[in-house]
Amino acid sequence: MKTTEKAGKRLKRLEIALLIGLAALLVSGTMALRTQDDLADKVVRLHVLANSDSEEDQALKLQVRDVVLERATELLKQSADREEAEALLREDLAELERIAETEIRSCGYAYPVAVELTAAEFPTKEYDGFTLPAGEYLALRVLIGEAKGQNWWCVVFPPLCTAASADVPASALAAGFSQEEINLITEENEGYVLKFKAVEFWEELQKRWN
Repeated sequence: MKTTEKAGKRLKRLEIALLIGLAALLVSGTMALRTQDDLADKVVRLHVLANSDSEEDQALKLQVRDVVLERATELLKQSADREEAEALLREDLAELERIAETEIRSCGYAYPVAVELTAAEFPTKEYDGFTLPAGEYLALRVLIGEAKGQNWWCVVFPPLCTAASADVPASALAAGFSQEEINLITEENEGYVLKFKAVEFWEELQKRWN
């Protein structure tokens, strides 16, 4: 009888511990997703997809990236927030596509190209001086040819693609990031790795549930 009672108490303690752990995971997951959502509301990603993984197509991707990034950076120089940046990019999509097509033709290729502004899923990505968690972001996407090659990601607003590592905090602050968000993406917060992994975990769970 005593052995059965002890086993029952151990089982109950285990159940309580599991429930506490699950509750903590739910809270951390919810907070992590909120962090990602807050960041997503303040940035526009740049996503350039090459025609294929051939050496020539990958080199072309970078050349197209350079001309599109130059134009987009100049266009968004005076943008105060993501809403304004989005509006300017939408107005200029045809021009950005023309610039990309001109570059492709000047390099001797006849690939079609499409430039769009749309929501897209991104993995956790480390850049020079900052990191962004996985999740859905508004993205300026440049699709070259069949768009089946390795792609290139960065952030066109705020202009973190072109900012030196030391200038990232100032650029982010000017775009409306809180100091806590800046600390998080620039890795000054030692818990950023676990938080970003929590975002990935919860994003994967959401996909499975939907």
